[in-house]
Amino acid sequence: MTQPATPAILSNATAALPTVAVLGCGWLGLPLARALVAAGYPVRGTTTTPSQLLTLHDAGIQPFLLRLTPTLSLTDADTLTVLLQGVEVLLLNVPPGRGPGQPEAYPILLGQVAKAAAAAGVAHVLLVSSTGVYPDQARIMHEDDAQASPDAESHLLRGEALFQGPDNTVVRMAGLMGPGRQPGRFLAGRTGVAHGEAPVNMVHLHDCIGLLLKVLELGLWGYTLNGCAATHPSRRTFFTAAASQLGLTPPTFAEGASGGKQIDSTAIRHLTQYRFRHDDVVAALSFC
Repeated sequence: MTQPATPAILSNATAALPTVAVLGCGWLGLPLARALVAAGYPVRGTTTTPSQLLTLHDAGIQPFLLRLTPTLSLTDADTLTVLLQGVEVLLLNVPPGRGPGQPEAYPILLGQVAKAAAAAGVAHVLLVSSTGVYPDQARIMHEDDAQASPDAESHLLRGEALFQGPDNTVVRMAGLMGPGRQPGRFLAGRTGVAHGEAPVNMVHLHDCIGLLLKVLELGLWGYTLNGCAATHPSRRTFFTAAASQLGLTPPTFAEGASGGKQIDSTAIRHLTQYRFRHDDVVAALSFC
């Protein structure tokens, strides 16, 4: 676990709730923003889709149309500035793109957000990152095990480095599952899939939201933490069950060494005392 020398754990119980900007109201960001509104936070949110502006507004979220790119347009730069004025917490939920050159551009894109947040006087950034920062080695991975390597996504580490410090927190989420993101579709029908006995590392949408709300509620700043369910069935077991549940053809797996990292989430459980709703990831398939 990466943490500050003196943990900054604050309570919102006796103070007005801070204004939160959710940058990236997509699959995770929109239900997260809705949960923040339900908890009483003043919330601003961004979307890249004009038709979603009304959806945000109707959910009680102050909407902003914003498209982040390595070179921001003047309009988007102005929007980012306005978005962050008076914001105490920026919840940054913008995953790197998968197209050519997009992963490499990710730290540049986040760098512009970091500068804008600093200029606006944003007190805290809560960055949603990924356990893709860990090398694909057959061992348990703790927060200090991230490293730049050919099989780890080093652009994620460079993006994280922009926000790691005593006033911010990074939560590295494992593989995402939940409504609209059904793991049974990931490998269905494939043959000769590698690493059938490797452990899976997953986290349900409900628990992503629960963990982030707890970090914000407790004011847990200065940490880098893993968000992952406690069970780690084999890829063969998990993806076979996931495909079968949807009535799809299960994948078949090649024989060979198991390989595969296993993400440890002890630190975030200890700090937040959050009780996961979906620690059994095979059972959680029914909630996707």
